[in-house]
Amino acid sequence: MNSPLTETRKFRDWLAVCDNGRDCFAFAGPVDGETGWLRIAMPAGPDAMPSVWAGLAAWEETAGPLVIEVDGRRWSTGVSQAQDGGDLGSEGVVTEDVGGLIDALARSRSIRLVAGDQAVVLSPSGGAAALLWLDERQERLGSTAALFRKGERAASSVPPAPALPPAPRASGSAAPLEGRRAPAAAELLLKVVACRADMADRKDLEIPDEGWRLPDGRHLWSVPCFVGADNVGQVWTVTDAAGGQSRLLSLPGSRQPAEETVNGEFDPATQTLTAFAKGRGLGDCGILSRWVWTGDAFALLEESEMRECWGAPPEAWPTTWRTR
Repeated sequence: MNSPLTETRKFRDWLAVCDNGRDCFAFAGPVDGETGWLRIAMPAGPDAMPSVWAGLAAWEETAGPLVIEVDGRRWSTGVSQAQDGGDLGSEGVVTEDVGGLIDALARSRSIRLVAGDQAVVLSPSGGAAALLWLDERQERLGSTAALFRKGERAASSVPPAPALPPAPRASGSAAPLEGRRAPAAAELLLKVVACRADMADRKDLEIPDEGWRLPDGRHLWSVPCFVGADNVGQVWTVTDAAGGQSRLLSLPGSRQPAEETVNGEFDPATQTLTAFAKGRGLGDCGILSRWVWTGDAFALLEESEMRECWGAPPEAWPTTWRTR
């Protein structure tokens, strides 16, 4: 069996994702530009059980417990709550007859999320194909453990979840370099030159460089690179203690490395870098990543990504990279 890789597919109006540990997710999205979502999560392995979680925007306080309606049949949710400020509305997790709901979703003609007087219509188009793809990725096809295309093959024949890579370990703790600017050696890097030019066009904003003294004495620098409506980009460099030998850092991802972070924040106590690239101001789509400084580079700790702005909070996004 080949090593599992993160993969994302779109099947008409459904989004499907499998991460590096072969945990898989299928999302149903709304029609007519509304805000609502339904997530089917299926962990890897023969004994894994699926879960269904859904949410919709609730712009009024009258919204009640969330109900999932498929072709007129209703499933209640055992956990329901309003998000802070009501921006992401009500959400709930199905606690009974999860398998029956998934079977209904795979064959559905209509899907609605209902909370009180509010309702959002989700698209059934692509649901069967998305679930079939999940079964294929996890090698469940034709088994009793399949989500969609079940068969007589025993669930024990489904391969176990692959081993996750070990979590990177920090090399110690860092200390902030207060009120300083990246040294001249960093200014010679072509990427930093381009960033300075881009930021010069935004004289209305004053975003300072940030620096930290690493455990081995070298300095880590964050240099602002661009500004958008909801995002601020940075590049990261390392110099020696004297400010020389500057090196641009690459940030590994689940699919490919990047030279920039978006809304990046470094915690010197844990040497953890967190980035939240928002797809829009609501923060219901984008990429959320965490890296750890291991002594000479940043190593990816975890990543989740939601490519569709359907109202899902970050904790509901599909994972694209995990460590153990």
